Amino acid sequence: MLAKMLPLFLLLIGLAAGGGAGVVLKPEPESAQAEHPPEPTTDHATPRPEAHKGSEIVKLNNQFVIPLVAKDRINALVVLSLSIETTAGRTAEVYDREPKLRDVLLQALFDHANRGGFQGEFTKARNMDVLRAALGDVAQEVLGDAILGVLITEIARQDV
Repeated sequence: MLAKMLPLFLLLIGLAAGGGAGVVLKPEPESAQAEHPPEPTTDHATPRPEAHKGSEIVKLNNQFVIPLVAKDRINALVVLSLSIETTAGRTAEVYDREPKLRDVLLQALFDHANRGGFQGEFTKARNMDVLRAALGDVAQEVLGDAILGVLITEIARQDV
């Protein structure tokens, strides 16, 4: 009898723990956040791009996976997440054009990889600036004046 009750008992404990964690970790309502704005950080070691006034950040839905090929073999993969900074009110336009946008961004990433842009210290500021500029140029071809910039929100390289 005890063996049959154990899974039910464990399920109830899991539900109670999950519910308790949900209550404890629940985000503050927006009105409380407005009363207590976040403290400014004092970390000035890495400059962060600031959003333009009246702009919106649009996160592209899926990551980009770039194979790094040497001697007809894939020797590494680079995985990136990108967001588009656009003028206010143009988010829908970015999502409507996302398939074409992803295509040109992916081609720019392949070109960067073929030039050796993901070799060595590929995350150095200069290398990242070159990549951002290339991505911004091709994104502007698709979105025109709607685009203010391309943000690289995640980047990782995995050697295989």
